[in-house]
Parts: sequence; C-alpha cells; structure tokens
Amino acid sequence: MNNPIGIFDSGVGGLTVAREVFKLLPQEDVVYFGDVGRSPYGGRSKEIITKFTNQDILFLLEHKVKFIICACNSASSVALDDVAPNFEIPIIGVIEPGARAAIARTKNARIGVIGTMATISSNAYARIIHQVRPDIKVFSLACPLFVPLAEEGYIEKKATYLIAQDYLQTMRDVNIDTLILGCTHYPLLKNIIADVMGDEVTLIDSGQETAREAYKILMEKKIINTTASQQPTPEGEHKFYVSDVPEKFTQVAARFLGRPVERVTRVDISGY
Repeated sequence: MNNPIGIFDSGVGGLTVAREVFKLLPQEDVVYFGDVGRSPYGGRSKEIITKFTNQDILFLLEHKVKFIICACNSASSVALDDVAPNFEIPIIGVIEPGARAAIARTKNARIGVIGTMATISSNAYARIIHQVRPDIKVFSLACPLFVPLAEEGYIEKKATYLIAQDYLQTMRDVNIDTLILGCTHYPLLKNIIADVMGDEVTLIDSGQETAREAYKILMEKKIINTTASQQPTPEGEHKFYVSDVPEKFTQVAARFLGRPVERVTRVDISGY
C-alpha cells in the first residue's frame, strides 16, 4: 500500500520519531505535521489537548495517510485513548512501545520515567507498566528545561550537563536500572543523560520503540510499501507542515533529523 504514513506532534520533538521511521522504513512516504503555533501541549488541559489531537489527525487524513503515529508524549498520554477509536485507520502513540521496552529490559524491577509535566501528571507510563507487571516500581520526574535546551542546540553544553545532574539525582538515588526518555526532545540529550545516569542504567528511546511498533503493524496489516523497496535505493517522499511560521521549525528540524529540510508548508489547523 503506497499511501503515506502520518506523524504529528505539538512541535519539533516528534522529528526524533520521524527520524527513526525514516531509518527503519526508508521506502515509506511520510507526512509530518508540527503544531508549532500551539506548542507546547504539555501545560494544557485534557480538553484542549484532546481537541488539538483530533484536529491534527483530521489534517493528516486529508493526505490519505494509511497509518498515524502520535509522536507527542503529552497527546499520547492524555488524549489518544479517547480520540483514536473514532477513526478507522490504525493510530499509535509513543507511550505503550516505550513502556513495553522498559519492562523487557529492567532486571531489578525499578524503572524511571522523565517527561513533560503533562506526561508525568497523567501517570500514563506507570499505568501501562503496572498493567503488565504490577510488581515494578516506577519513579516519575518532570524535566521541563530539557525541551528548550534541545531546541536551542545546547546538546553538549556544560550548563546542560549541570541541569541534568540536578534533575536526575533523584533517579540515581532510587536505584533504577532503566530510564524511559518520555519526551521526544530528550533523545537529543541522550549522551548527557547517559553520562549522568551511568553505564548501569539502560535508556529507553520511545521514538526508536515506536518506529519498531509501526513496522510491525504495517507488516501485520499488509499495508507496508513494497513497491519502493524493490528499487536499488528506496527513498520515500517526506512532506512537512506546520501551524505557524516555518523558519524556526526548518532550523531546528535540521538538528533533529540530522539533515536539512528543504520545504515546510504552513497550514491553518484551526479549520479542522
């Protein structure tokens, strides 16, 4: 099936998920929508996040997508369970893949979760983990400064390391052996987070796990693009849309994807 995959996020963070999809499914066309005009979703009410999530999906459906990834942890944790059943195509978020991966990796049944205030307040990761393994202890922590640091390119700065040290001391104190990066911005800071946490802690990148889940579902439902994969160098077409001025998105996107984004289109998401 040659229809594109749709990916949406409250802004640029979901590009780390898109990057993993590009790697794992290079033959697939992708339509990405970043709601930069209303970002972040993290501090908003459930009602507003649900409304925005519904609008984002409706926009992607206009592009005849066959499958949708909600690459926003806040929307995945707060709204997706209510919104996804209203649509016929498969829609997944980033919470369940990350939670399942953490369950599989932990050896001492002590898992940490870091994310935005909305994601942490929703308790979504802990809820899913406890459905599978009630015995696991989950320790959750909001790290709001990580988002602007990632967007401003403070990837290897000493200031970022010091902030990470301060934030993550709590996780070090409770002896976790697995840490879920519960925000799509956080993989950009993975090296610093790993340095602070030490070799004994496994980091779970929800973007990577979500891309693997997407691959599995596309195969199971027989909707993966097999035509392009027969080409010598399969490369899907990627389209990017935003809800406000694209200049900042274009600049940050190059950092998140590791390659330039040539064209970004602005759309009026309020009409959906």
